[in-house]
Amino acid sequence: MNRMRKSIILSLVLLCCATAGLSAQITTASAYFKAISEYYASLKDYEVDFQITINKKETSGSLSFLAPNFVRMDYVEPANQVICFNGDNLTMYLPETGAVMQQEPEGASAKTSMGLSLLSRYYTVSYESGQAAVPLDENSMEQVVKFILYRKSSAEAFRYIKIAVNPDTKLIRRMEAVTPAGVTFVFNFTNYKLNQGISEKRFVYDPPSSANNLNNFLFTE
Repeated sequence: MNRMRKSIILSLVLLCCATAGLSAQITTASAYFKAISEYYASLKDYEVDFQITINKKETSGSLSFLAPNFVRMDYVEPANQVICFNGDNLTMYLPETGAVMQQEPEGASAKTSMGLSLLSRYYTVSYESGQAAVPLDENSMEQVVKFILYRKSSAEAFRYIKIAVNPDTKLIRRMEAVTPAGVTFVFNFTNYKLNQGISEKRFVYDPPSSANNLNNFLFTE
């Protein structure tokens, strides 16, 4: 009888140890997402190719980022379109209309590296399909961890946001955001190049002199 009791106790101890080990491997969605956010915040700069689809209309190009808040998007489609934020001013050149739109941010400019942490502040983060990596698309060989973020209040621009992350690199592969009106934005990111020593000169953009200027367009009635 004593031997049986010892066997039962030993089995329970082993089971508890095994369960503890399993629990240590389980990461909550918010903790996983926080780790990704912290990794992005640690990057000095990066370049990445992008493809944006808005209700089946596609645009594409390359994006350059320099910490803390320099961003430039050079489009291939539509050709020559540029969106550039140099830390102080936002400039958009739209070759289809021949317009240059410029905006000075109100108050302190937001740091781009804080973007993911801000999302977790205003959206509830959860796994879309669990912690394990799954195919990016049906029958795809590319594996990602999928998150889904639901807004905490109706004041947010998107009803929900889906984010697919490469589990090995912690880099975002795809973002899909849906507005309350049902408009869907899909961002695909490929060919990341990290910490290349990008200069601030990359974010000096002089639009064509022949373009029509529209200043502070966000507040123009």
